[in-house]
Amino acid sequence: MEDNKHKDFTDGVLLIYKQFLLILFSIGLFICTLLYVKADPSFSFFRKSGNTTVYVVVDEDKIENGIHLSTGLIDAEGLMTVVNNCTNCHSAKLVTQNRMNKERWAETIDWMQEKQNLWDLGTNEEIIIKYLVKNYPVEKKGRRQVLTNIEWYELED
Repeated sequence: MEDNKHKDFTDGVLLIYKQFLLILFSIGLFICTLLYVKADPSFSFFRKSGNTTVYVVVDEDKIENGIHLSTGLIDAEGLMTVVNNCTNCHSAKLVTQNRMNKERWAETIDWMQEKQNLWDLGTNEEIIIKYLVKNYPVEKKGRRQVLTNIEWYELED
């Protein structure tokens, strides 16, 4: 009789343990479902997508109408040397807006090598400077032109 009681007790504990695990599993599944719905309320993971990803290959060296499309630089001798050495650190726009003569470009390159850790350009330095001076020469800047043919009027007090 005692063995019967012990077996009944063990069976009862085992049943409670199985029910407890089932409840824990159900709660865990419910929480996972809630988290998924919060992250993806449209259940897009379960829908077949008709869309496919399209990859566009851009030719970074493409030149159109005399302009290197990816940088906007003028296509001329030395272009790729400038692209490969100058646009690694900054945009081509920064290069083209700083219109300088040969001496100033050499000074600027020396400064970048000394202060900004620009590598030794070797023979490329001359090619780069020639390209920049030829295609982006110094522009005279100054005051605006004098106004002409203006009908002035008197201010009244």
